[in-house]
Amino acid sequence: MPPLSVLGHMLDVELVAPAEAGLPTVVFLHEGLGSRGLWRDFPARFRDRTGLGTLVYSRWGYGESDARAGAWPVSFMHDEAIAVLPALLRETGVHAPPILFGHSDGGSIALIFASHYPAEVRAVITEAAHVIVEDRTVNSITEAAQRFASGDLRPRLARYHATNTDTLFAGWSGVWLRPEFRQWDLRPLLPGVRCPVLAIQGYEDEYGTMAQLDAIAGACRGPTTLLRLDHCAHAPHAHRPDAVLDAAAGFLRRITGPSSSAPPWAGASQSPPARSSPAPGSRSRPARD
Repeated sequence: MPPLSVLGHMLDVELVAPAEAGLPTVVFLHEGLGSRGLWRDFPARFRDRTGLGTLVYSRWGYGESDARAGAWPVSFMHDEAIAVLPALLRETGVHAPPILFGHSDGGSIALIFASHYPAEVRAVITEAAHVIVEDRTVNSITEAAQRFASGDLRPRLARYHATNTDTLFAGWSGVWLRPEFRQWDLRPLLPGVRCPVLAIQGYEDEYGTMAQLDAIAGACRGPTTLLRLDHCAHAPHAHRPDAVLDAAAGFLRRITGPSSSAPPWAGASQSPPARSSPAPGSRSRPARD
């Protein structure tokens, strides 16, 4: 679809209708250096597996969306969740509560949205979401800034962000590396998340530890399922796509409740299921795959 004006900024948006009328739409929220294009074929695979609609976009300042100059506010993730995402849903005609699938910063945005608008979201799936600022995160972003300045990171990002590359990296890293941002903490908001949550984290994630997953499990009020993945770094959908697709399809089946015939959007497993399990809040020990 053509670029879409949302709150005064043109955004690069792709909307694909569900296979059947009335099925939910999944909104894909990219990572801090991501874009619509950096999801590659994962939204299409998710759509083929489940029959759900998909809405994938690049946030303001990312990818082929409008440029964003100047320093970013510390509230940039809250601003996206509370103001931009509701406006995007209105402009794209996604009126029924969606399922939010967020990676890294996108996972944080999904949790903020679910906390502020509990009646407006059907479920949340997060990968490597940040709810607290860890030393590992800050150290890895510091290393990324060095690779951006003198290594291969800038040209790799430029393939997806073009003329937005420099302002994007400066704005994003500038917030994460501010000393005052070390106090950023989503845990007080998480009790407001009352929808079902599937939270995924890789053991080799260079930007966060299992403390993030434990915080989500310990504070969200809705039924929470955790998936801890071996041989997986910061992008589970890229490093372990089959495990993520299996876990997401199983999660969607479970949240529909008991039924003699699962609805089509629950999907059917096409490979051995990942070993996901309810979170501690559901009184069951999380599994490791």
